[in-house]
Amino acid sequence: MTINGSHLNHTEIMELLQGADDPGLFTSARETRERIFGSDVYLRGIVEFSNHCRRRCTYCGLRAENNRPQRYRLTPQEIVGAASQAPVLGLGTVVLQSGEDTHYDKQTIGAIIRDIKERLGLAVTLSLGERTRDELAFWRDCGADRYLLKFETSNPVLHQDVRPGGTLCTRLGCLQTLQELGYEAGSGIIVGLPGQTVQDLACDLRLLRELDLDMLSAGPFLPHPDTPLGGSEPGSIALTLRFMALMRLIAPLGNIPASSALEVALPEGRGMGLEAGANVIMPTITPGRVRAGYTIYPGKNAANDDVRELVISVKKTIATAGLTPSTDHGPSPRTFQYQEATYHG
Repeated sequence: MTINGSHLNHTEIMELLQGADDPGLFTSARETRERIFGSDVYLRGIVEFSNHCRRRCTYCGLRAENNRPQRYRLTPQEIVGAASQAPVLGLGTVVLQSGEDTHYDKQTIGAIIRDIKERLGLAVTLSLGERTRDELAFWRDCGADRYLLKFETSNPVLHQDVRPGGTLCTRLGCLQTLQELGYEAGSGIIVGLPGQTVQDLACDLRLLRELDLDMLSAGPFLPHPDTPLGGSEPGSIALTLRFMALMRLIAPLGNIPASSALEVALPEGRGMGLEAGANVIMPTITPGRVRAGYTIYPGKNAANDDVRELVISVKKTIATAGLTPSTDHGPSPRTFQYQEATYHG
């Protein structure tokens, strides 16, 4: 039976999260993705240009209080150089990602964005944490297309526990600012955080639907040994995949990645993410000499493989799922709907 995401209520969502109808859920998610995106899977190349972070998130290996990682920062020239691999490899978007590192000021990031847009013609996604409205507006004016800022959990108490010094209200306010500035805005959660309940996950889905986002993301919790949550149980892959499928049903026009965390949890994890309705994969194109230092969770970027081999592997995963790697910039169809509505008055 086809499941209509727009008609799902809170109780039905909780039942589906607990496995009430996996065949129907995953079939409906795939059919919805194919109706909107056809067989295309968008590829985004991630450049993780700094592993410095001022935050103390209890789940993340980059947390400021962790003195184990060898910290690094790429120069603007190195960042643009890494991004220049994307068009050669058939990647239509570059994602500039870092810890929350204010070493790179507004002007420096803006110059990097302009250089990438002018020289490489790529779509640019930023994932730099909470920044000021002035910074975000400037980067948008420089040509940044998208911004990803995960809220991790909609439970305000749990949010404060896992993100000390941060609040859910501030996070959501930043997302609203991004939308007001005209970014394609994205957010998402971690599935399986210690203390998280199925009720919390159902509330996460409700919030994701209310936020009306262009990008939605979910990955399993993977405990990092150098964090306060290092001894916790990892998140359930089955539950993560159900959550992803429900994201597809409640936000059919959203771009949803099959995350690298899925691949770390299971070698076939990204393929399973595509089977759950994902339409994006984001291989790393971070330079090999620093790639292993971006350890937000264990196993992230563990291999020092050639970037071309990593992208070839991703394309094989897509083909195995019967889908097609796309070189398109891959904006959310919501963007076109908004532009058409604005054009027609």
